[in-house]
Amino acid sequence: MNDQDNRHGLTQWHGTTIIGVRKGDRIVIAGDGQVSMGNTVMKPNARKVRRIGEGEKVVAGFAGATADAFTLFERLEKKLEQYNGQLLRAAVELTKDWRTDKYLRNLEALMIVADKDNLLVLTGNGDVLEPEGGITAIGSGGNYALAAAKAIAEYEDDPEVIARKAMQVAAEICVFTNGNVTLEEV
Repeated sequence: MNDQDNRHGLTQWHGTTIIGVRKGDRIVIAGDGQVSMGNTVMKPNARKVRRIGEGEKVVAGFAGATADAFTLFERLEKKLEQYNGQLLRAAVELTKDWRTDKYLRNLEALMIVADKDNLLVLTGNGDVLEPEGGITAIGSGGNYALAAAKAIAEYEDDPEVIARKAMQVAAEICVFTNGNVTLEEV
């Protein structure tokens, strides 16, 4: 365990896999359900992907500390309300706050968010990233899922199939990822 994991004297909750896949006019976000503390599985069926905002037209998935992620979900919902459901604008404003606000700056999470027009990765460094090729993944199993999805995307047109197969690969490799997948489509 490094100092980052134990900076408050507590073991941090960590480990997950979230993937976003855009194919044609469909966008899917999927995430596993495992919550770990150290080497212990604390909960196997957490819901890390959910619909947010008015009319639940935005889907968001998080990797990182659970309480931090819920804080970011709430803040993003407020920004969506403030900017009339414009995800890109709300995401930019959230990441500005996340990077500069003394309280928010300490939050440890990454998010993948999507609406019918956008698939974005949000970071505490102020980044709002649109993935190259329409596929992105975050979390401890993110690189495994990303690699699998990129390989599958060459011959599969259904983003749900791509996301589910990629999550299966990540769950087989990453000990902090399980096969309890939550998937939402916009």
